[in-house]
Amino acid sequence: MLAPGQVANAADTPDVYAGRMALYKNMEAALQIPWYYLAGADQYEHSLRAARRDLEPAKGFIGIHIEPSKWSGALNPDLNDVNPLTITFFDGLGQDGNGDGKADITNDTDRLYAFSKHLQAYGADEDNIRIGLWDYYKRDKAVSIIIGNAEIYKKYGRLDLHEKAFPVPVRTHYTYLNTWGSARGWGGRRIHEGTDIFADYSLPVRSTSYGIIEMKGWNKFGGWRIGIRDLNNTYHYFAHLSGFAKGLKVGQIVEPGQVIGGVGSTGYGPPGTSGKFPPHLHYGMYKDNGITEWSFDPYPYLKLWERKDLAKKK
Repeated sequence: MLAPGQVANAADTPDVYAGRMALYKNMEAALQIPWYYLAGADQYEHSLRAARRDLEPAKGFIGIHIEPSKWSGALNPDLNDVNPLTITFFDGLGQDGNGDGKADITNDTDRLYAFSKHLQAYGADEDNIRIGLWDYYKRDKAVSIIIGNAEIYKKYGRLDLHEKAFPVPVRTHYTYLNTWGSARGWGGRRIHEGTDIFADYSLPVRSTSYGIIEMKGWNKFGGWRIGIRDLNNTYHYFAHLSGFAKGLKVGQIVEPGQVIGGVGSTGYGPPGTSGKFPPHLHYGMYKDNGITEWSFDPYPYLKLWERKDLAKKK
């Protein structure tokens, strides 16, 4: 795996975004699969490539990975087959998307077309796309992440949505140290999976990214807490809140800097427990690689986002 938390598309440029969007739009025109579902799935796979050593970085615009045996057909004796007819005979996914007579697994257009044709077989509405995605990935979480990505892309109509923000307003009264991995004793021995930002009670807590609210409510350890998943398949966890922003709900799309709650001291007991420790925000980051999810140290990212936010205010 690459360094946990590494941005999935660190090399993305305006030209890369434009190239991807052109491919998504072409597929939408050809197969009537809304472009944002293709973008959501492709972005999910880019994040998997960034989080795993068994998947190479994408060599072109498209990150969707299809195993050679799946492309050519499980019983096809030629795993490098590019003949659409024999691939079809062996029930492979491979397709000729660019009209050159070859079903080339290394070609962005062919690979995206093959994936899109798989979805098209189920239907172009969201319910059927969900079924098609589940049949492809065989993982409920993959489906929910892809649909969340798609909703974000649909709302903003663009792909360059990787801006980040520090979780509390800069130039206010707060302090933090690198406390990730420290021992914790309440409720049983465990490690501290985050960074504590000590601040004044009710100081606004802000979303650090574009993302979808996956979880909101009470936890006996974290008190009032919110979980947000971003487009790089990183889960951002905000705990010990004093409360939530009005109207905030699970499934809602949020933006960097959007207020989601306030700093508090809730947790370590049944719902409503507060005051067992000084007010602070517990901020954690978790990475999903398509198989499992793990925590990683958010401190370097917090320092980076803080510097950027401070620079904006000059």
